[in-house]
Amino acid sequence: MSSSKVVLVTGGNGGIGYETVKALLQSDKPHHVIMGSRSLEKAKLAIEELKKECPESTNVVEAVQLDLTSDESIEKAFEQVKTSPGRLDTLVNNAGATFDLEFLAGKTSVRDCFNRAYDVNVAGTQVMTYTFMPLLLASADPRLIFVAGLSQLIAASEGRYLYSPPQPVGWPKKTAFETIGYRCSKTALNMLMLDWNYKLKGDGVKVWGVGPGMLATNLGGMGPEKAREMGAQPASLGGAVLKSVVEGERDADVGKIVGKDGLVAF
Repeated sequence: MSSSKVVLVTGGNGGIGYETVKALLQSDKPHHVIMGSRSLEKAKLAIEELKKECPESTNVVEAVQLDLTSDESIEKAFEQVKTSPGRLDTLVNNAGATFDLEFLAGKTSVRDCFNRAYDVNVAGTQVMTYTFMPLLLASADPRLIFVAGLSQLIAASEGRYLYSPPQPVGWPKKTAFETIGYRCSKTALNMLMLDWNYKLKGDGVKVWGVGPGMLATNLGGMGPEKAREMGAQPASLGGAVLKSVVEGERDADVGKIVGKDGLVAF
């Protein structure tokens, strides 16, 4: 498998990350997929399930413990990948978290809701990318991907707030669904993507954001069933679009946010 492309997917044990790993395993192109997961036990269970779903795959998947809120965890993961396979062709910054629903349930404060989201989605992703950059630059075809989330400033400025109905007059506002901490952090993540794209042009690294849209995952503990009730589409659509970027089908869109049906506005 020496000709395989080495792809690391953070948050690869569930949701869009899992579907991305599966899509790469099912690909007729050779891939060595590294599944990043906060829990090695959950990663092992996910890999067992993938082997059942992809019994004929000749591609490789392995797990690495990876917690984006821990610099030590990121450093250990770097050393593991540096030892073997020794390089990285694509880093898929997929891992993300939202704590807005915890806030609505009275389980966390406004400040913690925002700080924890930024810690994972922005600071953690930045540390991850910065730490693994030497391995990415060792590739002959380095690719760097950031999963954008529901972060469209243009749509929000025009009053197009997905999944958030108009609010009644008065305070406090009553809502059963909230995303603002998550969306703010993902908007900041878009800036990270643009910054890395600018800084890595001379190194030949291709950089994208990927906006898979509202998909049925367990993000925030809401559960895929509830997400489907709100109109979310299958998480496999996210895996498919990420696979297309990894495999070179969206190379004309470097430096932009891509979705399954074209470009996604910032």
